[in-house]
Amino acid sequence: MDEKYYRLEIVTKTFLVSIKFKFPDDFMKYVPEHRTYINMLINTNVIESYAVSMETKRSWIIINAETKDEVEKILFKSTLYQFWTYEIDELFVYDSQNFRLPKLELN
Repeated sequence: MDEKYYRLEIVTKTFLVSIKFKFPDDFMKYVPEHRTYINMLINTNVIESYAVSMETKRSWIIINAETKDEVEKILFKSTLYQFWTYEIDELFVYDSQNFRLPKLELN
C-alpha cells in the first residue's frame, strides 16, 4: 500500500517596510509603548531588523509574515501608526552579516 504523508507548512515571507513619519509635539509620549511592542516582535522573530533616522524622519523594518495584509495588521498595532505613511515590499533576497557563520580565529 502506498501511503502519502502531507505536511501543512506555513510559508513565511520577508517584507521591507519603508516608513516616513511626522514628528508632532506629542510624538515622544507614544514612543515607550511602541518600543515595548517592537521589542516583543523582535524577540519573537517577527521583526528581523528595525532602524530609525531622526534626520530624515524615516524608518525601515524587515518583517517576517505570510502576507502584506498580515504586515499591515502588525503595523496598525503600533502606537506610532497614526504618524506614518509607508510602503510594503516583498523581498526576493534578504541577506546580511547576521546570517553568516562566525569567522574562525585560530589561537
